[in-house]
Amino acid sequence: MPRNYKSTSVHVRPDPKFGSILISKFINRMMLDGKKTTAQRIFYEGLSMAAKKITDCDDEFEIFSKALENVRPTVEVRSKRVGGANYQVPREVKRQRQQSLAIRWMVENSRKKKGKPMAERLAEELLDAYNGTGTSVQWKENIHKMADANRAYAHFA
Repeated sequence: MPRNYKSTSVHVRPDPKFGSILISKFINRMMLDGKKTTAQRIFYEGLSMAAKKITDCDDEFEIFSKALENVRPTVEVRSKRVGGANYQVPREVKRQRQQSLAIRWMVENSRKKKGKPMAERLAEELLDAYNGTGTSVQWKENIHKMADANRAYAHFA
């Protein structure tokens, strides 16, 4: 591979209901065994359930985007080896990685909840993220705390 190789991003088609690439990426992350229509049905059901429980906002896409925005991390720690010691160096996160981490965390935490259909679990996770609570938001806050604790090593970045 040449040294100046630049990987190209995969172009994702927008979803059929909202025309959003962001929602399409979320659905693709939820999809299991290539069953995209099932993943779409689950996502749209979960989003409508969440929208019914939120009274101050009636736009489903706005609910989803605010929930995702509340989960996005702005900094993370990366391990860096300096003189035989490994340091956790805080680094700023690019917008694309913020988005993919937030999507990954929300899907993962929805799957961890057991005993309910996936649409209900997703609705709960969306509601929690929209309100600034829940497991995904806690993960973001933990990463921010780690970055703040290791601020002294920021000059290694």
